[in-house]
Amino acid sequence: MTRPRAPGRDHGQATAELALLLPVIVVALVLVLQVALVARDVVLVTHAAREAARAAAVDPAADTARAAATRSGGLDPDRLDVSVASTATSVRVTVTYRIPTDLPLVGGLVGDRTTRTAVTMRREDIQVP
Repeated sequence: MTRPRAPGRDHGQATAELALLLPVIVVALVLVLQVALVARDVVLVTHAAREAARAAAVDPAADTARAAATRSGGLDPDRLDVSVASTATSVRVTVTYRIPTDLPLVGGLVGDRTTRTAVTMRREDIQVP
């Protein structure tokens, strides 16, 4: 036969469990936040590549594409690399960005990520006969 528990004998058990699990929960939240920040930067790099390709389609100079990618906003220009390859009818812009992972605990474990997006557009600065 089991004896019923005396009331008040397990006080503090929930506190002890929370104290053990709290570091795991905090690390999980920081990881989720870092993944969200990396995903945001990937979207910003895609947007910067589209803006740079649009600018290069009108003016194929490399500095025009870089300026458009930098103006697109949200990205550190020191981590941004823009390359332009042009043919007779199209222009291809490749934007490479080193995404910082600088949140505590995560940055040291994961390191910076690099993302690259290429966009090709028809040149608009040429005359079609």
